Amino acid sequence: MITEQNEKARKQIEFVCTDDLVPQDHLLRIIDKAIDWSFIYDLVRDK
Repeated sequence: MITEQNEKARKQIEFVCTDDLVPQDHLLRIIDKAIDWSFIYDLVRDK
């Protein structure tokens, strides 16, 4: 049985910026800065 407190907690919403969760010195951030990813837009464009 769900208590009133659990019911309120279940309905809460939390907004999180995933960019804030990744450390600035993370390997994927370094890779992202080193590679020009703009070519992907041409590959996935609707034709």
